[in-house]
Amino acid sequence: MILVDMTIVSVATPAILETYAPHGATVNDVIWVTSAYLLAYAVPILITGRLGDRLGPKRMYLGGLVVFTLASLWCGLAFELSASIWMLVAARVVQGFGAAMVAPQTMAVITRIFPRESRGSAMSLWGATAGVATLVGPILGGVLVDLAGWEWIFFINIPVGVVGFWLAWRLVPSLEVHEHSFDWIGVALSGVALLLIVFGIQEGHAFDWNATIISMIVGGLAVGSAFIWWQSRMTREPLMPLSLFRDRNFSLANLAIASVGFVFASMGFPLMLWAQLVRGDSPTQAGLLLAPMAVMSILLAPVAGKLTDRVHPRILAGAGLTVLAISLLLLASVIGPDTPLWQILGAMGLLGIGSSFVWAPLTTTANRNLPLHQAGAGAGIYNANRQIGSVIGAAAIAVLIDSRLAANGLADGGGTSEASVGGTLPDAVHAAFSTSMSQAMFLLPAILVIGVLAVLFFERPQHFAAAPAPAEAVAPQA
Repeated sequence: MILVDMTIVSVATPAILETYAPHGATVNDVIWVTSAYLLAYAVPILITGRLGDRLGPKRMYLGGLVVFTLASLWCGLAFELSASIWMLVAARVVQGFGAAMVAPQTMAVITRIFPRESRGSAMSLWGATAGVATLVGPILGGVLVDLAGWEWIFFINIPVGVVGFWLAWRLVPSLEVHEHSFDWIGVALSGVALLLIVFGIQEGHAFDWNATIISMIVGGLAVGSAFIWWQSRMTREPLMPLSLFRDRNFSLANLAIASVGFVFASMGFPLMLWAQLVRGDSPTQAGLLLAPMAVMSILLAPVAGKLTDRVHPRILAGAGLTVLAISLLLLASVIGPDTPLWQILGAMGLLGIGSSFVWAPLTTTANRNLPLHQAGAGAGIYNANRQIGSVIGAAAIAVLIDSRLAANGLADGGGTSEASVGGTLPDAVHAAFSTSMSQAMFLLPAILVIGVLAVLFFERPQHFAAAPAPAEAVAPQA
């Protein structure tokens, strides 16, 4: 549910814009509906992981689920409460905070319950669920927008949240807690750094990259550097224990998942805008373009899970990320005003194959060697890096879409706001708009190269080396 909400808004972007455009909202404003959620998800996730270690993951999970569910109700009612898009953005901030309370606890419970040698199967199920949820979001969103309106992409969370609360209350064990102090200075530094960088990137084009915007981005990088320095100085319970990064696989998996988060948070915007405003697809039809990706992910997730504990993660994750990058390169190459449907569906199917072998190996590799008393901190760092990638990805794609539209002669956004009301763009601008979306999507395979390079340096997992060879196990005594 939480991961679905990262991507479900992308297919509803034209519908939300149709509602708010008469009240002054722009495409960039509507993208803030997603960016605000991702930012509020990313900033507190390090401290919520630590809180799970101290208060218990079950307690934090249940509290976060309550916050998330109530915020979903607020999101659905936002336009009734105010015609300003910023009411919806505010509700999404609270929803993101609830998500941050929940996410680290799931991984922490798995890390603490399952032994290292069998942790891969459990983590692969978590990773596969995360991957499928991210892909299913636009499909589910399309159906809900068509049948009931965009508000229902949020209302649907209410019954799911209630059932999830009951199941967690009944089935999730209460685990031992650990005493922790909290690094509030680290929380402030990391939050300010992210806010400055993301706001600067996303609003830079609107402000013509003036001195203020550049200063915000540079300032964010400086504050981020100060955060790292502060963590290195903390001798007791740093927010982000840098000692965890001594594990090469943990460090590289975090780098790789940031690139994956960047891609999955951003790919939906250009694709859904193109499908609905150029092809004339309904939200459901646009969402169904992702069906081959979701189907392949579901079919191959069990295979990836079985292989995760048996095959070197360098092979699995490397192959998955490479296929993912190739599929996105193909997708960006074929987008045009008259693209045959089979080309889009073929690229999506290939994308699903790649993603199946990305989520589980990366998640398992990052968490396999975590000390049990730092399970929450490690899960928080991993989720935070995925979210940082997602936040920057959503902001970067918004900037790139704006700049590509301007470069292709659509300086006013190609009439996107007006098209959201009328259904599609005028035929005369289909080619320029399609070219803009295609050019924006070429950023995504380029970013995945970072992930591919990272996983190539994965070390062989310790439990592989610890397992005795069959010949040695039965060798007779001399």
